[in-house]
Amino acid sequence: MDKPLKTPPPYPVASVDHALRAATILQMEGGATVSQIAERLGVARSTAHRLLAMLVYRDFAVQDEDRVYRAGPVLELAAHSQSLVSRLRAAALPHLRRVVDLVDETTNLIVRTGDTARFIASVECRQALRVGSREGMVFAAHRTTAGLLLLADLSDAELDEVYAPERYRDRPGDRPDLARLRTELARLRRNGFAVNKERSERGLVAVGVPVRDRDGALAGLSVSMPGVRYDPHRLQPLVATLEASARALEADLAEGR
Repeated sequence: MDKPLKTPPPYPVASVDHALRAATILQMEGGATVSQIAERLGVARSTAHRLLAMLVYRDFAVQDEDRVYRAGPVLELAAHSQSLVSRLRAAALPHLRRVVDLVDETTNLIVRTGDTARFIASVECRQALRVGSREGMVFAAHRTTAGLLLLADLSDAELDEVYAPERYRDRPGDRPDLARLRTELARLRRNGFAVNKERSERGLVAVGVPVRDRDGALAGLSVSMPGVRYDPHRLQPLVATLEASARALEADLAEGR
């Protein structure tokens, strides 16, 4: 069943949100100092220090000899190395901001981990009605734009492994219809882009393209918007903007290899 569009709760607890975001940063990017966490969260250094101290106390973080905080034993990031995620995010952010400047819709960078898609960077647009930041969120890969693009890069054998029945023994309803999924992935390979209309969240439409390196699809670059603002007549220019940004990001990543 599709989820409703994610919006902040009516009574958000800022300290909890800050702690969760700090834990996500450590998990995805490998490490950060008090100053870096304070800057990312938009809080004072003293607040960031207290947050990190509590994460350490609960084993969500550890502090090394250089006073850098890293993900603790409670957190684990599979498939993608922290250094790769950190490098991807740092290289992508200028390109995400440029897309936002051009199309004024929230823009995201997503990687795949098994059968899930994780948002590792998100830049919100300026419009009053907008899709909020998805950074750190995880969705079923076959229900997201970028997740589908990354699945489309897999061979039949790799796709079978990702969706092996034994992996879903305790949650059979979460396993997609593989025959239907293969047909959809074949179409995505031909098109080179994906459109997600309310598949992951009701009221949301996303359009995305793959970001590649020499080994294949590395991540997905997408824009997310409220469904009421999606205009199919603007799809091709939107895809062209995303593809230009993806190629520029690929060039940056190749330069920094």
